[in-house]
Amino acid sequence: MQKESIGDLLKYGEHISLECKKAEGSLPKSLWETYSAFANTVGGTILLGIEENPKVKDISQRFCIGTIKNPDQLLKDFWNAVNSEKVSSNVLVSADVSVEQYDGQTIIRIDVPQASYHQRPVYINGNPLKGSFKRNHEGDYHCTEEEVKSMLRDASDTGNDGGLLDGYTMDDIDLETLKAYRIEYELHNPDHVWNGIDNKSFLRNLGGYTVDRTTGKEGLTTAGLLMFGTGLAIRERFENIRMDYLDESNLTPERRWNDRLTYDGMWENNLYNFIKRTMPKLVKDIRRPFQLIGMSRIDDTPVHKAIREAVINLVIHADYHITGVLKIVKRDDGFLFSNPGNLKLSVSSIYEGGNSRARNPHIQTMLRMIGMGDNIGSGFPTILNAWNEENWRKPDLSENTELHMVELKLWTLSLMPQECTEYLHQLMGSLYDRLPPEDQIILCTTYLEGEITNSRIQILLNMHSTDVGKHLYELVQRNMLLVSPNGRWTTYRLNEEYKAQAEQLNLYDIPPSQPDLIDTDQLIYEFICENGFITTQQVVAITRITTTAGASIALNRLIKKELVEKKRNGRHIYYVKA
Repeated sequence: MQKESIGDLLKYGEHISLECKKAEGSLPKSLWETYSAFANTVGGTILLGIEENPKVKDISQRFCIGTIKNPDQLLKDFWNAVNSEKVSSNVLVSADVSVEQYDGQTIIRIDVPQASYHQRPVYINGNPLKGSFKRNHEGDYHCTEEEVKSMLRDASDTGNDGGLLDGYTMDDIDLETLKAYRIEYELHNPDHVWNGIDNKSFLRNLGGYTVDRTTGKEGLTTAGLLMFGTGLAIRERFENIRMDYLDESNLTPERRWNDRLTYDGMWENNLYNFIKRTMPKLVKDIRRPFQLIGMSRIDDTPVHKAIREAVINLVIHADYHITGVLKIVKRDDGFLFSNPGNLKLSVSSIYEGGNSRARNPHIQTMLRMIGMGDNIGSGFPTILNAWNEENWRKPDLSENTELHMVELKLWTLSLMPQECTEYLHQLMGSLYDRLPPEDQIILCTTYLEGEITNSRIQILLNMHSTDVGKHLYELVQRNMLLVSPNGRWTTYRLNEEYKAQAEQLNLYDIPPSQPDLIDTDQLIYEFICENGFITTQQVVAITRITTTAGASIALNRLIKKELVEKKRNGRHIYYVKA
């Protein structure tokens, strides 16, 4: 891939992955902190010979271009240092470092890639605890001791879930859970030699029980306790971890959720039970077309498989040694899966598929042996393919490196819903219709998801960050998007107060007594006035909206305008005039 120019970097680049340093006569000392931070986070570009004043809001005036008088000597000093004990690992190749001309001056450019999980933490001065840095909104920061330990754990391919838990024995296993698993195991592996062995031997073969051959100590592993342990034993050993399922779909105004599964003493809260209890709740509203293969009815669909893969990914990639929540939320517009930890692989490599680097390989094996998932890196592509077949928005995988949390959002909304297009046309007039397709998708995504980042659009449009930056820059210049800067990280939201030129407006004939409504909302409102109420299914039937989730968005707009109220009669949700 061709590198973006320095000019594009300074104008469009995301500043969380860009650092400028003056470097007049020698390498700045802070260079190595940034090198460590970029390598330990998502990579980035260092420009030597340019000074940034972040207090200047006008990006065209923010950078002061200097010059490097002795670039050859600085390059020599840099390579000598990066290949010495100054840093723990050299993640660069020759092409990553170059001397370039910009604005008539000599600049040294260093493109630091994200280090592999085997190399992290990348630290300086021979001390991982004091010399490991990370990148966040404002710049380079020391990694905490817990963050360093987490990276050291992840560097091993043996995983985090096979270690002996001192003091935890077969007495801490919930026998009913293990019995249910063994029944399922035998159904999937009817002739397996492990079916006839005792529970301890069975767990040991699965990686749930281990013996230290040096000391003779034996007991449960992390995988064994988390998958099959009693709730009390798990809470005593992993008090930092919770499991939580929320159903926030079809909510009435007075309710925060319709269903919840959490630590309430009503079930043994181990991973096996959490998976088995949440899966039916997640897929109960998904249609199962009647299909026969031979004499057997096949109820599994690509969407069912994708949701199952999302649950499996949540469990096998979570970091159970840090504080966090395994959280699953069912919403009108899709699903949210959240787990503690950071991604071992880059987001782009995960979207490509073919790689499998589970943080908890023993738990992964336990699930694979009962037909849940595999270990050849096809799990995430399974999700992408299913969502693509349904013409739904591309799943959004992201990580928050500050909160140490990974989120996967599975939207059950189309890429460009009709009601979204109508709203943006009403807001921005005919100018919206003349925008490039990429800009229209960016605006629609912002409208549907509330706010966006450069990285989200990269995934959605399969574009380089700088190319995305150009589109975002133009939309900001047109005042269609508003920038919400957070230090060096930037989010964008829709300018809902946008004023189109008079000749661009396409106004609708609405009685003066009613607030201005877009065409679809007006039709919904008139239906309610005529018939007394409406349901999401009726919205789909009378408008060009194609999904009940899209109908809910339209109805929520009317609720915000205080024209409509949401009502419930038993299991039925409907909407009436306010």
